[in-house]
Amino acid sequence: MTTPSAKDVKVFVPTKDFETSVNFYQDLGWTLNWREDKLAEVELAGTRLFLQDFYAKEWAENFMVYVVVRSAAGWYQHAKQLLETGRYPSMRVKEPKHEPYGATVCYVWDPCGILLHFAEFSNR
Repeated sequence: MTTPSAKDVKVFVPTKDFETSVNFYQDLGWTLNWREDKLAEVELAGTRLFLQDFYAKEWAENFMVYVVVRSAAGWYQHAKQLLETGRYPSMRVKEPKHEPYGATVCYVWDPCGILLHFAEFSNR
């Protein structure tokens, strides 16, 4: 049996406050491609996510997005500056940390509790 081809894969990301999350992802650097009442598509590095007006605490606090970047330190500074604006009081940022699997990762929690990994690989 032959597997049919696929053209794209996107994930649905929960939001606690839809408007706040849409603004947060744009401020962090994602491009807003389109939005409707309860769904928006944001894009970074050619990858798109659906932000949805739906929240389940256990799901949101266990949801992660992994972004491979050129500079984890650069993303840390960028996210830290956004945090310092005070626009997103529930946002958190952790300094880059070298992980055992070889990446240096800056961790950012969005206003809903989603954990974003900004991972830099020095040998890739």
